Amino acid sequence: MTVLIIGANGRVGRQLCELAAEAGIDVRAMVRHRAEEPLFQEQGIETVQADLEGDMEHAMDGCDQVVFAAGSGPHTGSDRTLLVDLHGAVRAIQLAEDKGISRFIMLSALRAEDPLTAPEKLRPYMAAKYAADLVLARSAMPHVILAPGRFTDDEEASGLVSTAPEQHHDITISRGNVAQALAVILRRPELVDRRIPLVDGDTPVEQALS
Repeated sequence: MTVLIIGANGRVGRQLCELAAEAGIDVRAMVRHRAEEPLFQEQGIETVQADLEGDMEHAMDGCDQVVFAAGSGPHTGSDRTLLVDLHGAVRAIQLAEDKGISRFIMLSALRAEDPLTAPEKLRPYMAAKYAADLVLARSAMPHVILAPGRFTDDEEASGLVSTAPEQHHDITISRGNVAQALAVILRRPELVDRRIPLVDGDTPVEQALS
């Protein structure tokens, strides 16, 4: 089983690659630039150079799962949000369908389904996430949509989460906990066609996703 990680060089993606490799999962890290490759190669992780805004079809060759953990970032304009978080995600979904990928795992965002309630600066991002999620959910592709709350500044994983954000006043989560959740999903092929909200909580990740 080879898993393509789109957005491997992001703050969640790097942690996910490391966790998956440690678990014995064959991981292929998709990077935009050759200069990003040594970080992964030093860990024995395969890399492939591809671009969500350019040539990427070859990146999925020989893979059977895809994780979309890419993001345009908080400091880019709406143009990059449109090209990466929406068009890039939709292209990846369509390519995965064409290549017979067995499961597509999307890193989305909590409450993306109602982007107009988000802070004004976040609305284009949330709208892009909502549209990409909708394309995935309505496709024939077996999928999991992981929808974490707002990221905290803490990169470390507590290993404790909740899938019931309505029970929590604080709907934040560390990137480390998100990476752990994605790693658990990779080990759970029976998880399909589900949207999973996720915030920091008091339940071990493995148990929360059972």
